[in-house]
Amino acid sequence: MGASAPASRIGTPATEWFRDRMKTFYSPVHQGHAPKNEFESGRLTPAVEVPARAETVKAHIADRRIGPILAPREFGPSPILRVHDAGLVGFLGGAHQAWTERYGPDAPDAIPSAWPARSTRPVLANDVESRLGSFAFDTATPIAKGTWAAASAAVDVALSAAAALRDGERAAFALTRPPGHHASRDVFGGYCYLNNAAIAAQWLCDAGLKPAIVDVDYHHGNGTQAIFYDRNDVLYASLHADPAFAYPHFWGFADECGDGSGEGANLNLPLPAGTGWSTYAQALQCARDAVLKFAPDVLLISLGLDTFEADPISDFRLEREDYLRMGEAIATFGKPTLFVFEGGYDLASLAENTVNVLEGFEQAA
Repeated sequence: MGASAPASRIGTPATEWFRDRMKTFYSPVHQGHAPKNEFESGRLTPAVEVPARAETVKAHIADRRIGPILAPREFGPSPILRVHDAGLVGFLGGAHQAWTERYGPDAPDAIPSAWPARSTRPVLANDVESRLGSFAFDTATPIAKGTWAAASAAVDVALSAAAALRDGERAAFALTRPPGHHASRDVFGGYCYLNNAAIAAQWLCDAGLKPAIVDVDYHHGNGTQAIFYDRNDVLYASLHADPAFAYPHFWGFADECGDGSGEGANLNLPLPAGTGWSTYAQALQCARDAVLKFAPDVLLISLGLDTFEADPISDFRLEREDYLRMGEAIATFGKPTLFVFEGGYDLASLAENTVNVLEGFEQAA
């Protein structure tokens, strides 16, 4: 399992050995998004969403011989604007320049200092500080010099993997960084700027396919839920820590089932602190039942690995071998499957746990 894989250069065709293996899509542009700090729980702390997350996973995919690692193609802004508000997209594209023009080239990464309250006049001023507060919902998601380029490249990674499924692949892995599932139509946060999984799901809808999204990140994907909450053409099912005690706090409760035509197409499965595999597997079975009833053409997995017992910002108890079981369980959904990389912050285990899911899926599919 640890033997070296045949060399695979980014952007070159898969070798004969890789022909039937899962394709991974990856862009090195993510490395330009390297925030130094985040402000969370009243403290300025070193950032945990760092370039090493994706780099170590990429290296482990090669080492474990999962399949070829391919460069994405460019899709342009249109798929992003099918999901996200043009105001948010325009702000993200110019935020770092506006920040440094105001505070100088050596300024720290852009983090909001104030937010509109309920009684605040709902106006988006030209001032970069007020616009930050209008578009961000937390202080843990700084905007650095390479943030917009990385977020845009992550979308291309997700869409390239989605195109592989559309073209007949059984499965693909989008090694997206930064992650995306907390980003909503018109706000960003939770280390997320653009919602990679939602954009891929919308692109698949536009291609005539019916997608379901199952989110296995420790944190509820409030952005994905909000984007599809009033629609019945995309199922969203999420297994996550109960927002009664866990981020993002205001979304992810079990009674959030969809609105209007989307009623019944949103399933939240909040779980208690200390959840281990036995409880988690039962919730995953509930998600599977909902997916099979929905009968999608394709399945998207928002693949967060912060459910691991040693994750520094989470409180579940999944172990390394449980991720093999998770991949095996996802294979029983019986659908073409797109894995989209989300959270997971224990660098000592992240790569192995990620690849365990992919390998478990491949062995069982």
